[in-house]
Amino acid sequence: MKPSVLVLYYTQTGQIKDILDNILTDVQGNADITYARIEPVHPFPFPWKASEFFDAMPESVQHIPIEVKPLPAEIMNKHYDLVVFGYQPWFLNPSQPVNSFLQSPSAAVLKDKPVVTVVGCRNMWLHGQEKIKQYLQNAGAKLVGNIVLTDTNTNLISLLTIIRWAMKGQKEASGWLPAAGVQAVDVQNSKRFGKVINKHLAANNYSALQNDLLQENAVVLNPGLVLLEQRGIKNFRYWAKYIREKGGPKDPNRKGRIKQFKNLLLVGIFVLSPISSVAAFIKLQIKKKTLMKDVDYFKNVSYEQGRI
Repeated sequence: MKPSVLVLYYTQTGQIKDILDNILTDVQGNADITYARIEPVHPFPFPWKASEFFDAMPESVQHIPIEVKPLPAEIMNKHYDLVVFGYQPWFLNPSQPVNSFLQSPSAAVLKDKPVVTVVGCRNMWLHGQEKIKQYLQNAGAKLVGNIVLTDTNTNLISLLTIIRWAMKGQKEASGWLPAAGVQAVDVQNSKRFGKVINKHLAANNYSALQNDLLQENAVVLNPGLVLLEQRGIKNFRYWAKYIREKGGPKDPNRKGRIKQFKNLLLVGIFVLSPISSVAAFIKLQIKKKTLMKDVDYFKNVSYEQGRI
């Protein structure tokens, strides 16, 4: 009998589904694969209006759930040998549909299951993955692997292309800007991870899966990212609390604070990022040994509360 794999995912753009399809190329035919898309009852818009996008920040950061459609009974009641969970971060946290699913009754499908997480994002994913680890632990699941695909363009270029994609719906290259998102060649080359997964799935033994995935560069992590996320998540938590003091999603009373957050974030990215990068480089040299330990931790699948 073939092993059974459940593929859970949320996507607006289709990028994470493309990544999952490529990763599972060599698993197809060797396993019974079931795809299940996480679906909000009231879907988020795509493309976004800027006001709607930034209004989603406080609830994303504070993990305030929205209503998501329950998984069908035939999925909930089926046995799975492995779950592959594809997601993307919003505002340094798992996207609202993802954290809402993980707080819903449907998360019971994860109980006692080995899970491989697959992240597709611009560049910052550490805090989001830590929250996913916590949710999986709460659900009684065991994280056995993690694969991260990011946009490898420079920070400024990737920011401009993701804004064009999110606000205009245009992924394709235009003018001097390349295509948005994870590079197509990296998506295609992610097939190599499926070969590793397939080996462990066939043996029903995942104890060395993450080590084998890391041998294939499943997670490439710049130590400077640890510093940037440590600083960024503190600011996001402050602004989430500050904005929600004026009301919930789409409350007109909080529009002014949303606008303040948006303007400061853009100034921080476009104006202060070069300064922050220099400061981070200096701090990196001072704390290099500690940060390299952090890098080893974040590249692996263990969970220690409060690491970021």
